[in-house]
Amino acid sequence: MSAAGLPGAGSAVRDPHTAALVAATPDHRRGTTQIFLASTLYGIATLAAALDTDRFGPADRRVLLIANNAATPETTPSVATMPGFEKLRTRFDDVVSWNETISPFHPGGWSPRGDDLPLWERYVRLAWGLGDDRVELAVESIQVNPALAVARIFEGAPVDVYADGLMSYGPTRSKLDPLVGTRIRRLLHLDLVPGLKPLLLTEFGVEQEVVPTETFVKVLAELADDETHAGVIDALPRVSEPALLLGQYLSALGILTAEEEEELHGAMLRGAAELGHTRVVFKPHPTAPARWSRQLEKEAERIGVELTVLDTPVLAEVLYQRMRPALVVGCFSTALLTASAFYDLPVARVGTELLLERLKPYENSNRVPVTLVDALLPDLADREAVARQGARPDPRALTGLVRAVGFAMQPKIYPSLRPAAEAYLAAHLNDRTWRYFKKRRLTALALPGGIPVQLAFIPRNAAVRKVARRARSLKRAALG
Repeated sequence: MSAAGLPGAGSAVRDPHTAALVAATPDHRRGTTQIFLASTLYGIATLAAALDTDRFGPADRRVLLIANNAATPETTPSVATMPGFEKLRTRFDDVVSWNETISPFHPGGWSPRGDDLPLWERYVRLAWGLGDDRVELAVESIQVNPALAVARIFEGAPVDVYADGLMSYGPTRSKLDPLVGTRIRRLLHLDLVPGLKPLLLTEFGVEQEVVPTETFVKVLAELADDETHAGVIDALPRVSEPALLLGQYLSALGILTAEEEEELHGAMLRGAAELGHTRVVFKPHPTAPARWSRQLEKEAERIGVELTVLDTPVLAEVLYQRMRPALVVGCFSTALLTASAFYDLPVARVGTELLLERLKPYENSNRVPVTLVDALLPDLADREAVARQGARPDPRALTGLVRAVGFAMQPKIYPSLRPAAEAYLAAHLNDRTWRYFKKRRLTALALPGGIPVQLAFIPRNAAVRKVARRARSLKRAALG
């Protein structure tokens, strides 16, 4: 479909007759088109940094394919409208919309039927003016749509996966079709946790490449200097060295209730105030209810803190550059690690222990990001740890932890990780690390820390349960 409405994008539809002529050219005249699928500005910045450092080969044309994966994309602004987008889109020849291409289907829930794949490829090639070009793909979150749908439509096209967050350190969230998995050439990722290698896609032996940190930071600096949205950027509050609170919309994921998430934000505010911060900036999630900010404003007034609530959709990294926060507080946002690893800013976490308990099922793909933030960053309530900063676990122990959690999450995809998981659990399972595991899960996988096999029958034995209930009843009667 047309890219009309996307700022700065040229027409995505070329004349059908031209497309037919391109398709009729001899094979040696075929060009190469690289298609980059992205749904976030952070992801586009990652791609821009990779392109700036020649992480992708030469191409005749580069197409940025934008997907809006919000629950209601019709009422949610596209990433193409965000400040900084115009700076990043200069790396690409065209910008097209996946939502428009597959309308009225939703990007997150639609994938073509197998029998329809040739028809969809023909349609997309015509719509985007690809002709008979060789196609190379760069996508995020290959395990789910829309990345999986795009990879299936372009059967045989080589695929590069880029990871713009902490999930790359966790296991592939579901078993990937070998027809897709074997086409993946590389995993491009940011070095958010130096010394730790991602688990993602290692079941296919995929090569891993780090996107250089200095280039990524340089790209992020462009976002704070976007002349197209200069008014928006300049309108950001001029607060120097505040405590910056990063809001997430966890209740929308069913992890917390709305009330619990409100309390989580309140805990961030009170914790920052207890550490002596009198100027606080709150960056709410773009789709979070406005009433949460109002509740936080009331709490700030009660405890005597000067609170500024942002209503501008900018990346946290733009705020890092403009405000140079004295402290960044969040739950398990990737932005916490970029603050610490890329900008050398003090950081603190809130609520990770509760989330580790609440995440269901155990293989929830947020588990490794929460685990990493919990293991790496100081608790906001621990004044000494927040002041100390910089203390990091032994990289070998951290690798062992991630492999153990990864195996417990996806034992069928990563059976080779069993020895590493057993070794870590046998040596490191204690009061501090138990939060990362579940006894029932360890028992089911026959791992150290689970109920011994010879006793595993007890919870399922009806006679034993009956005796236990009778004993509890007699105890209550005696006490009464």
